[in-house]
Amino acid sequence: MIRLHYYPGNASFTPHVLLQELGTPFELVLVDREQGAHKAPAYLRLNPNGLIPVLEHDDLVLYETAAICLHLVDRFPRAQLAPAVGSDARAHFYKWLVWLTNSLQATLIHYFYPERLVDEGNADAATQVRRHAEAQVGQLLQQIDSQLASHGGPWLLGADYSAVDPYAFMLCRWTRGFASQPARAYPNIGPWLQRVLARPAVQRAIATEKLPEPLV
Repeated sequence: MIRLHYYPGNASFTPHVLLQELGTPFELVLVDREQGAHKAPAYLRLNPNGLIPVLEHDDLVLYETAAICLHLVDRFPRAQLAPAVGSDARAHFYKWLVWLTNSLQATLIHYFYPERLVDEGNADAATQVRRHAEAQVGQLLQQIDSQLASHGGPWLLGADYSAVDPYAFMLCRWTRGFASQPARAYPNIGPWLQRVLARPAVQRAIATEKLPEPLV
């Protein structure tokens, strides 16, 4: 049995989309962040970091979104959500997955939680962190836009949809409230977001999580 501990619109969105793509039975377990459920003892036994998501797959307990994605694409290879193991395309898949979590997602966390990087109560410093993080996110989004332009294919890696597409979609979606240039404003990202959004699995995940407009 597969059980995904999630919160709407959180980093759990990507594994949720992948599970919808797989068509395999799974259960969603809401971790109510508003009530501090992610810091409760029962949840911390699953993920001592108190972060969402956690995937339970039979006896396996797994956290970190990228690790969950890799597990799902490897356990269900028939879904073809990653290039063949050992291929150059697979190496680029690894590169983009790691880049998304280590570069773009990490910088977005600085944008949303700048107070974590400054002394308590230093609002001016937090504002500066957020401003610099937003500028850096813009540079990173330009890399995605350039990647899409470089091959002319419909998906991030080219002709074939893979797990990095919903991952990048999720992170691009987090920029929808940016005061400067959100992801949807980039010439190649904008149409790509609509292609990802049109996938039935993505639509099912959005409907299940009851995500509000604007979606991107």
